[in-house]
Amino acid sequence: MTFSSRTIGIVAALALTVTVSACTSPGASTSSRTDTIVYGKSDGGTTYVRNYNVLGPATEKAPNAELIYEPLARVDYSDGALVKPWLAESLDFDEAGTTLTIGLRDDVTFSDGDPFDAEDAAYSLSLPLEKPELNLAGVTYIAVQEVDEHTVAVTFDSPSFAALNQFASSSLPMVPKHIWEEQDLTTWTNPDPVGTGPFTLDAFAAQQVTLKARSDYWGGEMPMSTFKILATNGETVKAQLLRGDVDWAPTGWPGAEEEFVAKNPETNLYQLYATGGAYSMMYNTAQAPFDSAELRKALALSIPRSDITATLNRPGTEAGPTGLVDQIYEDWIAPEYRGVVQEVDAAAARAALDASGYEVVDGALVKDGQNYTPRLSFNQDFGWNAYADIMINSWKQVLGITVAPAGAPGATLYDQQKTGEFDLTIATTGGAGVYGVYSFLDSRYVEPIGTSAATNIGRWSDPDTDRILTGMTEASDEATMKALALEMQRIVVDEVPFTPLYNSYWFVDVNASNWSGWPTPESFTAVPFPSLGPDTVLTLLSLEPTA
Repeated sequence: MTFSSRTIGIVAALALTVTVSACTSPGASTSSRTDTIVYGKSDGGTTYVRNYNVLGPATEKAPNAELIYEPLARVDYSDGALVKPWLAESLDFDEAGTTLTIGLRDDVTFSDGDPFDAEDAAYSLSLPLEKPELNLAGVTYIAVQEVDEHTVAVTFDSPSFAALNQFASSSLPMVPKHIWEEQDLTTWTNPDPVGTGPFTLDAFAAQQVTLKARSDYWGGEMPMSTFKILATNGETVKAQLLRGDVDWAPTGWPGAEEEFVAKNPETNLYQLYATGGAYSMMYNTAQAPFDSAELRKALALSIPRSDITATLNRPGTEAGPTGLVDQIYEDWIAPEYRGVVQEVDAAAARAALDASGYEVVDGALVKDGQNYTPRLSFNQDFGWNAYADIMINSWKQVLGITVAPAGAPGATLYDQQKTGEFDLTIATTGGAGVYGVYSFLDSRYVEPIGTSAATNIGRWSDPDTDRILTGMTEASDEATMKALALEMQRIVVDEVPFTPLYNSYWFVDVNASNWSGWPTPESFTAVPFPSLGPDTVLTLLSLEPTA
């Protein structure tokens, strides 16, 4: 039987008209580009490293490698975040849920002309099993076998109906065995990538990457010949969008309706798409004092979420306590948590601190003769200083605890999070379906501090959590899944393995002067986010030059 991850339908915001005019007007480009689309990448630093080894341990990677390397499946956010085939043609579980048969498309070639077949798929899927340090997708299967030229079988050690989302991960790409098997994948930078995707690398510079469209892409002919990636930042890209120097960007823009859309409503589009995830505070539960549930609860009850979203100009996006977004998972959330946003509860926070056994002395946490001064690690590249300060100030005011800010560039923070070298940190949580939201808490993903973890950066290890997650992977009916989801929510609320702060959206900025046919939140089959793999490809295929 064919089985896909389950979730409730996605709700998008800020529906906008996409009627596009090629005429010159304020905010529109004064010249048309009919062969090139320009992406202003404002979320990944201002310089790039030519490293297309998408599985390697190096933190610095080349941008938009997902336009060169593709996964077997995609998450369809326009259809309840179901997992659907991409390079695969079918994904069929046996009745026991322990064997997944993957039928591959027979019309896919790599950009060097070699066909993509079961040998390549089996090799790609086996890499995270043979080299655990390459298991960036957190795979849970235990074996892979070629069945025939266009079929592979993947084996799980227990029923795993809910585990399809890993095959849609950009961290589990299909790569050419005839090239990759000759390399040391821990050191190789793959400067000249060969993949199944619609583009090849044409030129690489520290601040601009040019991709060239393939003429033999299995998904069809791309309407543009060139995809340019410009290194920029959140402020600069706004001016670039207004001038028409950039067609597409992924930046949040407070005041966009007046500053951007109003300049030319026919071409200037600002859209939001709910991801189903949240920005959350993670606790390093492998070390004191964050191995105490009561202390974690005290910190969580002292976070002013509404102040954070006001500072970010995102009112109304405060996260609920379960990690499940009401817009998408309303029918799955326990009634007592539905529509609830945890405001600061000073009395409850202080009671939890007392119950933890920790005292606060001169701002430090003290217990059994040990002193702890926590640090909050956050991404400086994303401008998170402001809301890190909001939490730090609130913890000081409510609990008397001094928490030191520890901002770092994104790449450095990512390394710290993976290796567990933090006390408190801000990271994204979420995934396809309820299981996808919580699966990162599985203790199978726990690694010692100092060793890179695939997903469980907080080192959460709890038998009840493992039991529930195992039950979710084994469940083949919705009623069982919902009952387990309720249990998991109560663990998140009562034990606080992580604390949701505000709900996550994909921000999409478009100057449609040169290209028409952009999806909108009220009418989309793919989210037009420029680093979302298959959805990016589907978006590009839907465009037409306006000239």
